[in-house]
Amino acid sequence: MAHDEAVERVVAGGAAVRWAPGSQILWRYRENAGDRFHIVRPVTVVRDDAEVLAVWMAPGTECVKPVLADGTPVNGEPLESRYTKPRTVTRDRWFGTGVLKLARPGQPWSVWLFWEPGWQFKNWYVNLEEPLTRWAGGVDSEDHFLDISVRPDRSWRWHDEDEFAQAQRDGLMDARLAERVRAAGEAAVEVIHAWGPPFSDGWEHWRPDPTWGVPSLPDDWDRTPAHASS
Repeated sequence: MAHDEAVERVVAGGAAVRWAPGSQILWRYRENAGDRFHIVRPVTVVRDDAEVLAVWMAPGTECVKPVLADGTPVNGEPLESRYTKPRTVTRDRWFGTGVLKLARPGQPWSVWLFWEPGWQFKNWYVNLEEPLTRWAGGVDSEDHFLDISVRPDRSWRWHDEDEFAQAQRDGLMDARLAERVRAAGEAAVEVIHAWGPPFSDGWEHWRPDPTWGVPSLPDDWDRTPAHASS
């Protein structure tokens, strides 16, 4: 990863890390039952300020994703045993169109934008998760299973409610956390109904800088930052 080339600024007192547009960082998710990282995606910073962190995951980006211990794709396993069978991780590439990810500081979800080939806007996707934790090389979070998709006509629907329920049955989240996640989803729905940021910000018309390269996946993608800041 071009981390050494990234222009970083630490705000007074180390309260936050900021990256300049074009910086290459990691967007990572921890396992829901442990501290290991099982989803790692190198991304390019589009914007980073007090309002939003926007990053671009380019087509062809090499990523880390979870698989079952025998190499079977996670989604190929029946839901009843999907979260209880042993897992490992593998390297793979993000094919298809790229993804623009938007995260507002402290918010328990990020919003992803997807396009069809030819830059035909497809949808927004609200990924419910722990608020991002920043460190020098990127941002870390934990996925909360439940998601929401929003179409260009502003209609929306819940996604993965079956996985959300199964995760609770399998002990990956307790009732208190599940209640908090559902409340976060309801709050996101309120933003959708009001058509607030980032839906109202015109990001669907954004395009990546053609000079940006595809970030590489570093060998130490699973390193644990010594000092993380929110």
